[in-house]
Amino acid sequence: MAARSKPNLFTPITVGALHLPNRVVMAPLTRNRAGPGNVPGALNATYYAQRASAGLLISEGSQISPEGLGYQDTPGLHSDAQVEGWRLVTDAVHARRGRIFLQLWHVGRVSHPLLQHGGALPVAPSAIAPVGMSLTSQGKVPFVVPRALELADIARVVTEFATGARNAKAAGFDGVEIHGANGYLLDQFIRDGSNHRADHYGGSLENRMRFTREVVGAVIGEWGPGRVGLRLSPTNPNNSMTDSDPVATFSGVARALAGMELAYLHVVEHATASPSTPRTLPAIRAAFPGRIIVNGSFDLASATAVVQSGAADLVAFGALYIANPDLVERLRAGLPLAVPNRATYYGGDEHGYTDYPAMAAD
Repeated sequence: MAARSKPNLFTPITVGALHLPNRVVMAPLTRNRAGPGNVPGALNATYYAQRASAGLLISEGSQISPEGLGYQDTPGLHSDAQVEGWRLVTDAVHARRGRIFLQLWHVGRVSHPLLQHGGALPVAPSAIAPVGMSLTSQGKVPFVVPRALELADIARVVTEFATGARNAKAAGFDGVEIHGANGYLLDQFIRDGSNHRADHYGGSLENRMRFTREVVGAVIGEWGPGRVGLRLSPTNPNNSMTDSDPVATFSGVARALAGMELAYLHVVEHATASPSTPRTLPAIRAAFPGRIIVNGSFDLASATAVVQSGAADLVAFGALYIANPDLVERLRAGLPLAVPNRATYYGGDEHGYTDYPAMAAD
């Protein structure tokens, strides 16, 4: 019997309830180009439709409530106008035969009273401020000490995630990804550097991941099995994030979620990380039997290698998708890749957003 060939980036795959034509994923990318009221519009629809040949598109993070806002001009999914704006995007992607998940987002402590209704404090598991600056309408200002969530607040936020998931379904998405990475609210609960609670949401790993499990359960309750993913970034230090044992912490999270019928785990672990950075992907792979997407500084060679090794099933690309709307086609044909202009990453108009041309293969 002939040996079965190993998969590559262009091998079709089933992920949860979806059948994907390839294993190239567009990573969620904050671009700060929502309109007034944090409403997506026609420009955003064009941007995502241009990239619809990806096996799966994951939208930029979209706040589930006004409290979840951490950056200007980022889209939300808690008003009727926002739902209708996102419908423009999903219709445009589906017209190109693409598939798109909405990323549900609450930034937690990575906000500022100038971004909150009535000047309220941002919220977090514990009253610990991140180091750094918040970009507001008054410019960059230091982060503040957040308000620690009360138990009733935690239950409310879980409900808001469920409502956001329901709104994503109304907007025509194919599923949702819960943002549990990069120092935002779920990540703040999971990692022991930011969670100093003394109740049943803090202390032990079982307690610290309780909020994440409740959010995942509530969102799956809206979408059903195979339509919900979760993003994790075990060693990302952004927003002052630390953990005493990221391998044990995040393999524990993966193990706890293994029976919850997630479509996938999306793990940020850079291919070019320093040798001193703990590698969490092998332990997560051993703990989680479902699909894994990996993201972080991958090129064609390293992405192919990680898929063929079995350490991950799909690879998400971020910066490369900014400048290469036809990234799948370029990678498949070995065409040159355009370099994105970092000055136009955040905010602005179509320049550096929808004006990167596709390059047809011969």
